[in-house]
Amino acid sequence: MNMCCQFNFSGLYFTALGSGALWWAERRLLCVSDLHLGKSERVARRGGAILPPYETQDTLERLEQDLQDYPVETVVCLGDSFDDMTAGRSLPTGIRGWVARLQSQREWVWIQGNHDPAPMDMGGVCLPEVCIGPITFRHIAVAGASGEVSGHYHPKASLRFGKHTISRPAFLIDENRVIMPAYGTYTGGLRSSSPVLQSLMSADACAILTGFCPTPIPMPR
Repeated sequence: MNMCCQFNFSGLYFTALGSGALWWAERRLLCVSDLHLGKSERVARRGGAILPPYETQDTLERLEQDLQDYPVETVVCLGDSFDDMTAGRSLPTGIRGWVARLQSQREWVWIQGNHDPAPMDMGGVCLPEVCIGPITFRHIAVAGASGEVSGHYHPKASLRFGKHTISRPAFLIDENRVIMPAYGTYTGGLRSSSPVLQSLMSADACAILTGFCPTPIPMPR
């Protein structure tokens, strides 16, 4: 099982998993963001570098492990689950069957992202955003919102140890919002010190670095 880090948000307890998923035990809900399934196919199609075509399998293996580790009844995918609409529609039959097996006996919500703005024939329901209790799940953070969980920016944060620096995908958390790390393989990231993330997060925001031992630190600025 992934190591994890529990935190309080909007008066509720959530758990940041080392994989980059968010676990809401009270609702038996697992949230993941920015899977970008089919990225290697999309990059090759547009004339980019030829990437090993294993990122979708790697992403789904980690998601399957999280679903085995926790009693998940609801899955919320926070948008950009597919690298673009063509990549989503071009997923092999075996991958589509794998996703269907993960969805079995679970409520599954695909939030629309900027890479995948329309519904995809992949089971579950597709929505612009969803409110569950006091929490709103959407793809891109809205300035002035509260009780918001979003993705899109693929935040990462760095921690320095002497001459060495560790940089990892990270959850960014303050009193109003959680910005999720990208869950997908090959997704890259935006440093927490970037102007857009600085403008969204309050001065006392924290970051939880993903990995074997999720580590909370003051959000690097």
